[in-house]
Amino acid sequence: MMGSHGGMPQLPSKYLLLILTAVCVILMAITFFTDFAMTPLSNVFGFAIVPFEKGVSRIGSSMSNKAEELTEIKELLAENEQLRQRIDALTIENNTLQQEKYELNKLRELYKLDEQYSDFKKIGARVISKNPGNWFGSFVIDKGKKDGICVDMNVMAGSGLVGRVTEVGNNWSKVISIIDDNSNVSGMVLSTTDRLIVSGSLETMNNKGTVQFSQLVISPDAEAIAGDKIVTSYISDKYLPGILIGYINEIAPDANNLTYSGTITPAADFAHLEEVLVVLEQKKQIADEEEE
Repeated sequence: MMGSHGGMPQLPSKYLLLILTAVCVILMAITFFTDFAMTPLSNVFGFAIVPFEKGVSRIGSSMSNKAEELTEIKELLAENEQLRQRIDALTIENNTLQQEKYELNKLRELYKLDEQYSDFKKIGARVISKNPGNWFGSFVIDKGKKDGICVDMNVMAGSGLVGRVTEVGNNWSKVISIIDDNSNVSGMVLSTTDRLIVSGSLETMNNKGTVQFSQLVISPDAEAIAGDKIVTSYISDKYLPGILIGYINEIAPDANNLTYSGTITPAADFAHLEEVLVVLEQKKQIADEEEE
């Protein structure tokens, strides 16, 4: 006699499920191997088995669909990775082509500049470092004594004058630009040969993108206006004559009403110097040769 809390022992759910599964398998086997299709008992079996079979079928179909979906997802992921790699490769290729096009345009500019000043023997050089700031006030190139470069040789880029060499190593040289605060160049108005002094100013470059000029004495029968070309003069002690410096941007008479001052837009791009041409002749050297 069991206590008030006693009763029939309950099977664990996992065993119950196992028993029900076995019964269903047996019933399906009986249905398959016997001829109960038309008996009342078969109707009972059908009532119990058919829903189970439908459920199993749905589960099987669902699992099959999931497997197909997983396969498709894996294929899509693999295809996506291939496309991504292809895009990366095309991006790198496009960047390379853009860089090559940019360098080609720079080389074309140097070639035109070389032709424009064909009387001068020149050598190309690449800028390898520069002073701090936005502008190439002073910088270092990858050519030096072994390439025939000496102090005071003129440097050009873009459409005109950049500066001159101030220091030389075996395989490097330092260049000071005409925009540097310590630079002064004797120039002249190309159309009138009226002389002036071009003074570098990084402050003016930052504010207006120009350099300053002063002490311009205009001939009585001449006139200097905005847009006129300014080139190096024949009396410059360090710069070869006739090299384009830039174009008059602003001009105004000084307080003495005898001279003019203003600003010049440089011919060279002092924000993006990469390759330059060094003239392998010095002003002093040419002057000595002419005297001889």
